[in-house]
Amino acid sequence: MPDDSVLRDILTKYRRIAVVGMSKNPEKEAHTVPKYLLQHGYDIIPVNPTATEILGLAAYANLKSIPRDYDVVDLFRPSSDVPPFVDEAIEDGRAKVIWMQLGIQNDEAARKAEAAGLTVVQSRCLRTEHIRLLRR
Repeated sequence: MPDDSVLRDILTKYRRIAVVGMSKNPEKEAHTVPKYLLQHGYDIIPVNPTATEILGLAAYANLKSIPRDYDVVDLFRPSSDVPPFVDEAIEDGRAKVIWMQLGIQNDEAARKAEAAGLTVVQSRCLRTEHIRLLRR
């Protein structure tokens, strides 16, 4: 697990976040976390095959269909569903970080991503870490 200096570096260096599993439901964490990040200056790219738009932002069916660069792949999917998204991120080649939200962990996918040169964060909330490390 990356230490606080690595987490702080991710949060300050990378601003474009593809949110896989971003929800249209305003009551879900997969909606409120990216909304918070959007409000704090991050470029949020919703990835949800059942949506065309979330929070006024164009939504994409998958990572490959995103027409611009992104830095972080933020995963809001069950731990068992993580591997194909990591494979897609590796194949797509634009991600620098795989971030699995709180409660999401897949060690095999994490090892594969790290072997491909990506930084991996598991079972941590981007919003919580932003508040903890940058909003003091």
